Amino acid sequence: MIENTALIQDINSTLAIALPDKISFEELQRQLANHINQLIKNNFESLVALLYKIDVDENKLKLHLIDNPNDDAGNVIALLITERLQQKAVFKKQFSDKPSATDNEEKW
Repeated sequence: MIENTALIQDINSTLAIALPDKISFEELQRQLANHINQLIKNNFESLVALLYKIDVDENKLKLHLIDNPNDDAGNVIALLITERLQQKAVFKKQFSDKPSATDNEEKW
């Protein structure tokens, strides 16, 4: 897991919103869910585009919504967004932390 500050900055830049840098994960989820619910009500096309941009798995999203019919859709989607952004950050860190080749080795 990445720290909240980095996650919040990633969410702010990806979703073009302005969450405060210093909030708890629970507050982050609440504010993100509120934003998602506004998109569901007022601009569903933008929500779909954001989910595509973030690369939230469509089948996983459908299953979560079906399996949790009494849960707020904004909460379900917010959890999947934060989960996906955390996965991306971990992958990015893994691939950026690889040791560089020495001067004597070929670089591809």
